Amino acid sequence: MESSKQRLRGGCRSGRVLARAVATALFACAALPIAAHPAGAFELFGFKLWGSSEEEDADIADPLRYTVTLTVSDGDKELQETLEKASELVAGQERPVSGSLGLLSRARSERELLIAALYRQARYDGVVRISIAGQPLDDIAPDAVFTGEPVPVTIVVDPGAVFTLGDVALKGDAADLAPARFGLIAGGPAGSGVILKAEADIVRALREEGRPLARVTGREIVADHRTQTLDVTLSVAAGPIATYGETTVDGTEYMDPAFTAYMVGLEPGRTYSPDEMDEARERLLNLGVFSSVNLTEADALASDGSLPLHLQVSERKRRVFGGGASYSTTDGLGLEGYWAHRNLFGHAEKLRIEGSIGRIGAGGGYGDNSGLKQLNYNAAILFEKPGVIGPDSKFFANVRTVYENPDAYDRFSTRASTGVQYELSKRQSLSAELAVEWEDVKDPLNPEGKTYLLVSTPLQYVFDNRDNPLDARRGFRALAYVEPTYDILNSNTFVKMKAEGSAYRAIDNAERFVLAARAALGSIVGTDLADIPADRRFYAGGGGSVRGYAYQGVGPKDAAGDPIGGRSLAEASLEMRIGVTETIGIVPFIDAGTVSENEFPSFSDVKFGAGLGLRYLTPFGPLRIDAAVPLNPDPGDPDFGIYAGIGQAF
Repeated sequence: MESSKQRLRGGCRSGRVLARAVATALFACAALPIAAHPAGAFELFGFKLWGSSEEEDADIADPLRYTVTLTVSDGDKELQETLEKASELVAGQERPVSGSLGLLSRARSERELLIAALYRQARYDGVVRISIAGQPLDDIAPDAVFTGEPVPVTIVVDPGAVFTLGDVALKGDAADLAPARFGLIAGGPAGSGVILKAEADIVRALREEGRPLARVTGREIVADHRTQTLDVTLSVAAGPIATYGETTVDGTEYMDPAFTAYMVGLEPGRTYSPDEMDEARERLLNLGVFSSVNLTEADALASDGSLPLHLQVSERKRRVFGGGASYSTTDGLGLEGYWAHRNLFGHAEKLRIEGSIGRIGAGGGYGDNSGLKQLNYNAAILFEKPGVIGPDSKFFANVRTVYENPDAYDRFSTRASTGVQYELSKRQSLSAELAVEWEDVKDPLNPEGKTYLLVSTPLQYVFDNRDNPLDARRGFRALAYVEPTYDILNSNTFVKMKAEGSAYRAIDNAERFVLAARAALGSIVGTDLADIPADRRFYAGGGGSVRGYAYQGVGPKDAAGDPIGGRSLAEASLEMRIGVTETIGIVPFIDAGTVSENEFPSFSDVKFGAGLGLRYLTPFGPLRIDAAVPLNPDPGDPDFGIYAGIGQAF
């Protein structure tokens, strides 16, 4: 009698998938079909702008079209959907294959793809049967010719039982580790992904001890069809604890190789850490100079026990320019553009010249300004140099001139600042700055205008562990800001403080529903409201604040209805980000905010706005359109607001 236990060995065929299966190959089996697009066709975000299917098919020799029917024998719709997503035949049926030989080749590779998908679902005794034009695949001659397009292809999958883990053992240098720590539990999930993840986690755990050469040296997997369990034995070699060795650099063109190695930040003699290796790669990419960074470890230690490192980089273009636009019914149209140099002197120094015009078509503004005088203008020159006090630091110096005319004030200013930012860790940063600003401001509390010469030392701390800053699904971000300021011309001192936090949490496994929340508190202490420059006061309302209200429209106003700002602020927002498709999302939201003339918010006049947003997800962030209405408006507040931009609201 044949044993009910089978080891995962050799290739695969259409019968029982465990009869002859390659453990290493099929456990990790994956294939991504890549279709080349001819020059005559062009797509943007999945929409074909020009070019036809006939043009795309012109490069295929002897094109042959086919149709596919995939059926799971037990009627498991969820499993059928999973298999269809893994199927190359299903994914490619919109385009023809290259003749009968091309169809046969795709059908034979299909079997491995579906077996691998079954393995991921812990289905280790399934059956995959593929037929072309009614003939079983194994019975078709290699030189067979199919006629009568489209050729029917039938796939029938008998998935078999779901296996669970049986006996689990770790051998070698991992013998002292508990398998359960890595998700390998008797009676637990036995999908191939679970086992591969456990292997990666075991190696990672050993590497975190400073052992860069840790690896899995053997894998024995035995399926027991009688008990429907999978026995797993993994052999592991930990290797010695090692320190960093020399870092060699290749691929630099304009960057100084020695400075590039310095920015890696892995000092020779320090104990190896995989987390530090990841941080080094990210640090180099964040320089903005490199399009690709490949930091690799040697296969063996040097004679002194250190681990040599090799860095291969590819540089981006040094000069770049760009622009952007935003629009809301309350704030008008905004346009901006910039020119930048990414690497001035070979040490990733950045120079950026930028300018913007805002409030186009918004109308209004403080005072009697009209036409060009009601617009906002902004121009700046910014310089940045990384690595001034270690690889995790950067020096910056900026000069900015601003003319703006929102509803609350008219302002013309020139500001020069310099400072340092330091990355305390991957998630924490601290910055300190010295700024000098001359400005002339006219506002309801100073209708004749007032001139200021301000010297300030802004300090900021940020904690950010979001999974994706452009479209977070989990994590949170916290910011603390304090800016002591002395007004030389008017002999006033005040301190502006603000704390802000946002949190994100997906409430389903597919991360289609993400709850996002934001809250902010601010206060200015030290002098009266009229002595604080109008642009330094707190305001609320608009696309980045309480949506549905005008920009600066929430808070104290004078007799004419113009905002005067306040010495304190409180804001909160709540969104439910719902993914309708892979690229389209909707976002119901509610915002609240209040501004007070006192040093601390009184919460006596909190304004609420609510609405619905539309998101189109792109590789560079969501395109956002929000429509909101004020829930408790004052006379003169708008009936609604529409806002557009790039990125989530917060």
